[in-house]
Amino acid sequence: MNTLRQAKIGQTVRVVKLHGEGAVKRRIMDMGITKGVEVYVRKVAPLGDPVEVTVRGYELSLRKADAEMIEVE
Repeated sequence: MNTLRQAKIGQTVRVVKLHGEGAVKRRIMDMGITKGVEVYVRKVAPLGDPVEVTVRGYELSLRKADAEMIEVE
């Protein structure tokens, strides 16, 4: 299983599944990250937290813990 946290800078990946439960999963979905959407990894901070991505034409920063809940291919 590959997660968004493991994706490299400059890589475009597709969301396969969202892990997590309740409010955490809902918050990720409210940010526009849903099954089948393409995510472009723009930057990763030196210590890996946060990860800056482009989703649906806008830029978004995700915490490392949230990025681990997003399964990608």
